[in-house]
Amino acid sequence: MIEDLGIRGVALVRGARHHDDRGFLRKVLVSEEARAHGLDVGVAEVVTTTNEVAGTIRGMHYQVAPSAEAKTLWVTDGALLDVLVDLRPDEPTYGQWVAVELSAGDDVALHVPTGIAHGYQTLEDDTRLTYLISTGHSPDHARTLAYDDPTVGIEWPMAPTRISVKDREGHAWPPAP
Repeated sequence: MIEDLGIRGVALVRGARHHDDRGFLRKVLVSEEARAHGLDVGVAEVVTTTNEVAGTIRGMHYQVAPSAEAKTLWVTDGALLDVLVDLRPDEPTYGQWVAVELSAGDDVALHVPTGIAHGYQTLEDDTRLTYLISTGHSPDHARTLAYDDPTVGIEWPMAPTRISVKDREGHAWPPAP
């Protein structure tokens, strides 16, 4: 089942978990179903991130054309608050953000379309994510929106414990072209 989150193209993909005496099999994403819902789930890269300390912030990341990327991600260990900011000026939700809590046990993947800045804050130590990314990473097209920009006004659940220099020095609103 696919649940829209109020920003066009941002959706939760509810998977299925099948149990038997060996454990479980988790179906994270069915491409045909996602495409029928208008989601771009092509894959150029598969990436895993590990975050050792609760409170870590990564983001707000995006890539611009011609290397704009869509992502589908899920938490494999721990929990986090995932935040998405609409950077598409032609959308009625331009400049708005939405957040969703994700955890390893919820059997949910999050789809992030192109034109959306993405970031998260870990809520537990040793939180890990896996991403399916539609386009390869291009440093020349990578951008970072300031995670703490007052114009956007993201409400993080706690003060950051760890954040990279690049993320700390992200661009102020409006987004960098």
